[in-house]
Amino acid sequence: MDSPIGPLTLVTRAGGLAGLYMTQHRHMPPEETFGLRVDAAHSPVLARTAEQLTAYFAGDTAAFNIDLSTSGTPFQRRVWAALLDIPYGETVSYGELAAALGQPTASRAVGLANGKNPISIIVPCHRVVGADGSMTGYGGGLERKRWLLSFERGAHQPLLG
Repeated sequence: MDSPIGPLTLVTRAGGLAGLYMTQHRHMPPEETFGLRVDAAHSPVLARTAEQLTAYFAGDTAAFNIDLSTSGTPFQRRVWAALLDIPYGETVSYGELAAALGQPTASRAVGLANGKNPISIIVPCHRVVGADGSMTGYGGGLERKRWLLSFERGAHQPLLG
């Protein structure tokens, strides 16, 4: 689907959203593993996701209600679940996220799991920053991370390609 930050690839599996990838996404699996290309009108999961992403980018919603179908290690899934608790427009550091998981010395492992998040935007890995508030890596690129954070804080943003 098209978005203000460029094309997004939505992937479903087992009745849930399994992937949301941006152009040149660092950890995007090969496209041939996604299965058949389906129009959103023929998939309730894709239709609902596209509708909610459109509302998000219009500034009409700050929350998503989508069934997710992630694949990852138990630790990765715990990190991704914790990302869902970061409020819209706010950020936390990798260390704060590790502490919230009860593993305060695991900030590097949290960072690695965060980077492997397959469902960008909806599972808001863009809301995790360095301990000093600096922009750190992002699977969709730092320009998109800056855009998303500024957008969520109410700044008018030009479209990205």
